[in-house]
Amino acid sequence: MPRQVKIFDTTLRDGEQSPGASLNTEQKITIARQLAALKVDIIEAGFPHSSPEDLHAVSRIAQEVHGPVICGLARAMPADIEDCWKAVQYAEKPRIHTFIGTSNIHIEKKLRKSKPEVLKMAVEGVKLACSLCPDVEFSAEDAMRTDLDYLAEVVAAAIEAGAQTINVPDTVGYTMPWIMAETLAYLYEQVPALNNVTVSVHCHNDLGMATANSLAAVQAGAGQVECTVNGMGERAGNASLEEVVMALKTRVDVFGCETGVDTREIIKASRMVSSLCGFPIQPNKAVVGANAFAHEAGIHQHGMIMDRETYEIMKPEDVGLTESVLTLGPRSGRHGLSQRLGELGYEISGEKLDEVYQRFLAVADRKKQVYDEDLAVIMQEAGDQTPETWRLISLQVVSGSAARPTATVRLAREDAELEAAEIGNGPVDAAYAAINRLISQDPEFSKKTLELEDYAVRSVSLGTDALGEATVRVRRNGEEAVGRAASTDVVEASAKAYLNALNRLMIKERRAAESPGM
Repeated sequence: MPRQVKIFDTTLRDGEQSPGASLNTEQKITIARQLAALKVDIIEAGFPHSSPEDLHAVSRIAQEVHGPVICGLARAMPADIEDCWKAVQYAEKPRIHTFIGTSNIHIEKKLRKSKPEVLKMAVEGVKLACSLCPDVEFSAEDAMRTDLDYLAEVVAAAIEAGAQTINVPDTVGYTMPWIMAETLAYLYEQVPALNNVTVSVHCHNDLGMATANSLAAVQAGAGQVECTVNGMGERAGNASLEEVVMALKTRVDVFGCETGVDTREIIKASRMVSSLCGFPIQPNKAVVGANAFAHEAGIHQHGMIMDRETYEIMKPEDVGLTESVLTLGPRSGRHGLSQRLGELGYEISGEKLDEVYQRFLAVADRKKQVYDEDLAVIMQEAGDQTPETWRLISLQVVSGSAARPTATVRLAREDAELEAAEIGNGPVDAAYAAINRLISQDPEFSKKTLELEDYAVRSVSLGTDALGEATVRVRRNGEEAVGRAASTDVVEASAKAYLNALNRLMIKERRAAESPGM
């Protein structure tokens, strides 16, 4: 019988730490419910001590999402651990995941402690967590750059203190598959008690090795893999859940392992996370990319016609990919919309359904068909709780090969409406220039330089009437915010996304001003 490997999903914690991937509480709950439908074993719902908002979100998930273990992250510090327990205590199966850096650079430069002091903090952190929660995981941060003898000492002490799961993370994506395997072999040999707990790995993708290192760890005996949907995460991201799971499923002959993941929910989870976080999936992304099951070369197409297995090692149906197209239009009712949203993993009713239905009608009035991808964007916008300090009232642009691009923008700020017209290098540039002119009248903006860091627009679904989704990143005085919006008019989408980013930036700056010590 294949050995069972636990899947620990950290999309809502490490994944959300991707620059620009900020999620509000309702969006986190929506993703957590889909992760439960995916049947991951553990959901790391957040870092409760990092902010009151995160503590609240983890607490809500602990109360409302059932099935997986609900886990929170905490440094090996009493305040962190106590806040973590406040959040996860409501879960059917709570877990505290506490960590401390163990590499020389972390000990000397970040913690500014000695090795004995760090060891003591690790033990005390685990003991405190165990006194509160029946399930405790310990991570030796930056384990793959830690002296092996010291790593073994810390691991042994954490197990003795009560940790039931020991995580060996490649925090900076530095290691190689064979070194990962050698490290685990060394730890199993030096720490016999490791055979009585679950060994976990948490790999980052800085050198493109996250999935390979995770699989090497499984082959070396690890019983848990920490990963994220679409490989989201800090810097280059984390090990990709869909890659790890499908590698173990497809090559069970090599690994002799299986997971409890319902792989038919993978595409749904991937698209939901992509939409709510505003991170497009690259077409050639393994398992979930648009081209993952596409075949263009003539030789490949001929082989596929003869037998799909000539060029496909996985069935599209196994990851939840179907060719069905949802056709909804202006005459579609709330019931049909609600039913399809439910099938896509979104649970809404009452006033929230009414709000989404109005957004749906606004899109349906401008399109021939509304696709699942369109619905995902509608839900992303409906879940955006950013207060609209500045709101777009109207936008008119004049552009063409023989015309100087000009935009006239009308904005609302509280009860006042302001209008400005500007020229630019194109209609979007002109629209942004007009917006900048108006917001420069705001005391919060007038004396600060705003920089447009990134701008991207993509087609959400099919056809010339497809929704265009704009993503904008702005920066000012060290603060950064990402805004997103969608419309069948890409200039309108671009203007709304820019304002969304500005509104988010204002909130960040206000919070920073209120809490200068954070």
